[in-house]
Amino acid sequence: MRRAALQPRKIATQRRSRATVDALVEATARILVREGFDKASTNRIAEVAGVGIGSLYQYFPGKEALVVAVAERHQREIMQQVQARLAGILDQPVHAAMRTIVAAAIDAHRVDPALHRVLAEQIPRVGKLAGLATFDRGNYAAFRTWLEARRRELRVADPELAAFVCVNAIEALAHNAVLHAPKMLSDERAAALVEEGARMLAGYLAPRHAGGRRVSRRTRPA
Repeated sequence: MRRAALQPRKIATQRRSRATVDALVEATARILVREGFDKASTNRIAEVAGVGIGSLYQYFPGKEALVVAVAERHQREIMQQVQARLAGILDQPVHAAMRTIVAAAIDAHRVDPALHRVLAEQIPRVGKLAGLATFDRGNYAAFRTWLEARRRELRVADPELAAFVCVNAIEALAHNAVLHAPKMLSDERAAALVEEGARMLAGYLAPRHAGGRRVSRRTRPA
């Protein structure tokens, strides 16, 4: 699919035009969740949004561009939630920081899991976005900054590699809970999932101790 077909035709700048675009994007999201991608025709989207079809085509070339707009909005919401929580981890010890990060990812995915599921299935068909991520460059950099600040007390030889491992583990945990184990997102199960995820990551990062002595990966207690 041509990239141009996935881009908005016109950027809304005035309040009324932004309201029109917001209504179209929200209608697309509702239809995707309730009726599926195949039923999300431009006529159906305009009908649900209460917008004329001409107004839809004024801003979007087709439904694929609207699906991309929905995905980008959902992505921003996830990123913003995680970013707000990451701001508070710099002074936290290892397990608390891991709990904060995992909880941020899980909570972000609990906001609209049905939409997340349908977008994860439809994005490959749209062809612009490779996937829904929890960490953008800024969030990834914030996590790596925390690793660098705690490097002396962690079992981390390569902060970049450790950040890659941890971020992808968190992504997989949150993403697969939404796609394959939605019961894990209930209040009770989500709390347990966060704790187990934090324990796994803290175990990967934190040094082992023997009799109060730090033990590196190359040395083991006799």
